[in-house]
Amino acid sequence: MNGVEATISSHGRAPPRPLAERRERHPKELEDWLNARIFHPLGDRLAILLVPTGVSPNMVSFAGWVLIVASGFLYTGLPWPISVLLAFPLHMLWHVFDGADGDLARRTGRASALGELVDGICDYTGHIILYVLLAAFLSLQEPAIGGWAWWIATAAGASRILQSNHSESQRRSYLWRVYGIPWLKDAVQAKDESLDRPSLFTRLFGPLGRLYVAFAAASSPLSARIDPIVARAEGDAWERERVSRVCRVAAKRPLQAQSLLGPNLRTVALGLSMAAGSPLWFFLYEIVPLTLILFWSRRLQRRCDLTILARLGP
Repeated sequence: MNGVEATISSHGRAPPRPLAERRERHPKELEDWLNARIFHPLGDRLAILLVPTGVSPNMVSFAGWVLIVASGFLYTGLPWPISVLLAFPLHMLWHVFDGADGDLARRTGRASALGELVDGICDYTGHIILYVLLAAFLSLQEPAIGGWAWWIATAAGASRILQSNHSESQRRSYLWRVYGIPWLKDAVQAKDESLDRPSLFTRLFGPLGRLYVAFAAASSPLSARIDPIVARAEGDAWERERVSRVCRVAAKRPLQAQSLLGPNLRTVALGLSMAAGSPLWFFLYEIVPLTLILFWSRRLQRRCDLTILARLGP
């Protein structure tokens, strides 16, 4: 009796298909309206168009960086309302490129931890420049605020980093737990050699990738106990299916909170704030309500992780 027959005999039915065969590019439970209807469909089409051109995923990531920075210059360098009419669509277009780079990497077999790091660096540095431009604009636009604009922008930027790190890392952890899709954390823990190549980029930004993973671990400390359970289940189709099912059910509420901390609503909020004439409302939106949502999301994630540990054992 071979292994498959033995498994069928012991469980009474054929083993579940491996997670790798059931992976979806965009799982529905992670999709909000903008991603499902606009950003991801357009990103997929862009990736398909780029496959035969030889354009690399890193080039697409850099193009996204250009879109972020360009939108910042348009928001702050042109008179209202022309600034909003040009900058807002450009910033929205960044979301299409942000999805297309990963899809292109998968379609061309170029997906890697280094590529994920490049994508993250482009997104973060592009938005740092955007925040600097918005802070300078606010300081000149509102004399009563003056130099305080820089402190407000810094507080908003720091809030965004913590909120985005939590949202992105937990959603990536969900993809690994439920669908077996690895992410940067796995590469850092496995000491992926692509992150240690003797190049200027890895020397400058490799430590930032590790810092990102460290923040993610601090955001959800119980992951250190869950990760080994998921890893041990990789060799057993039945156990891996059980782990996937438990993690999927437990994460329903945290995923809803984490979607509120994602980039889509931020881009819309910035557009509305600039349409109202000032980035101040956008900065306050990040500092106050989104920070409260972050604390709520972390609490939900802790409950989720405790539920997973209770159901999967020590």
